[in-house]
Amino acid sequence: MGARAAAALRRGFRGQLITPGDPEYDAARTVWNGAIDRRPALIARCTGTPDVLLAVEVAREYGLPPTVRGGGHSIAGHAVCDGGLMIDLAPMRNVRVDSARRTAHAQPGATWAEVDRETQRYALATPGGLMSATGIAGTTLGGGFGWLSRAYGLTCDNLLEAELVTADGRVVTASAAQHPELFWGIRGGGGNFGVVTSLSYRLHPVGPQVLCGELYFPADRAPQVLRAVRGHLRGAPDQLFALCLLGIAPALPHLPADLPGTPVVRIAMCHVGRPERGRGAMAPLRALPGVLADTVQLRPYTAWQQMFDPGWGPGARNYWRAEYLATLDDRAIATLTGHLARITSPLSDIRLAFLGGAIARVGPDDTAYTHRSAPYLLSINSRWERPAEDAEHAGWASELWSAMRAFSSGGVYVNFLGQEGPGRVLEAYGPVKYRRLTALKDSYDPGNLFRVNQNIPPSS
Repeated sequence: MGARAAAALRRGFRGQLITPGDPEYDAARTVWNGAIDRRPALIARCTGTPDVLLAVEVAREYGLPPTVRGGGHSIAGHAVCDGGLMIDLAPMRNVRVDSARRTAHAQPGATWAEVDRETQRYALATPGGLMSATGIAGTTLGGGFGWLSRAYGLTCDNLLEAELVTADGRVVTASAAQHPELFWGIRGGGGNFGVVTSLSYRLHPVGPQVLCGELYFPADRAPQVLRAVRGHLRGAPDQLFALCLLGIAPALPHLPADLPGTPVVRIAMCHVGRPERGRGAMAPLRALPGVLADTVQLRPYTAWQQMFDPGWGPGARNYWRAEYLATLDDRAIATLTGHLARITSPLSDIRLAFLGGAIARVGPDDTAYTHRSAPYLLSINSRWERPAEDAEHAGWASELWSAMRAFSSGGVYVNFLGQEGPGRVLEAYGPVKYRRLTALKDSYDPGNLFRVNQNIPPSS
């Protein structure tokens, strides 16, 4: 079937087709998470919307489940499946900025590094992910949060319109004015409704330099540090975003020589706005006792966006669990710090994002993204190199997640969701929104062609 599909694609496809046995095949099927090892029947590297249209048509006609690769960074590895047709959008990565209108128009193969590079030429940006190597399309479709989100909202809140190829071969533009229900659904509902071929974003004044950096504390200070950040962020300006990380200190040139390899708690901070106001907003945290290293300084925004990239490159094996938290009381803090003491890999960490601000001010029903009122997002990121250690490291993450469910607000961020089953997809949206998304699926993909994702199946 894959050979027949390839022959059909070759009749009009302008991009590159890769099949098993081709020299490029193994590299082309590889995604960021090294624990994913799947073999598609065909890989179609698209050059534009006509290629995507043809790929969707061939997948439908020949019964090959299509997968969509943008940045390939999904923890679940949904960019690839066994025996499917990978629609690879990586060649489609053009970014165009309209500085007068403060908008950016980007193709879905672009990463945040590429978008930031172009928008920062004009000291503009839109909220992206926490790492520059992440693809923009997956980030946006699942919601998207990062260093700018308390100030300017989620990535999907700044989406102005998107072009999609639907399951029945139409090219539609979704915006507030066109296909508004589809526009609602793609802002958080993932890739369930079509293949996005372009995205337009609202931009905001950012940089080109921002006050940002990390504070490092010994692990035994973690309870005091987490309580301090919890209290401070309740009254901090929206321009300040903070993320706490519990793990093993990395080996970085700007850290003291004796710090790498030791358990630490870190506060990563970024302030969007005037540096003097940022210094004031960060001062109480920088004054906490026990600081081992303080790397806060003015940096280019593009440099800060890349600070977490080196420790999270492709190839390692990854297993994540995540949960929105309703509370961060002393019991929750004790649970987190207790599991830090039992961390199984120096590459793993526990991350706690402090939300609120502009994220929470968007109406709860305005987008498919849910859980806007949750004050904290916990992500437990286990990461290791050797397959023989899979059970050990995944077990550590699962054990901590189970223990933290007692503090949950009742949901999960879909972009941090692994292969956890339909019940967890329901938790990502809640029953009311899930029913609305199901109705949308009935309208745009009643045959569930796009099912290799955090799937919302049609009702029939």
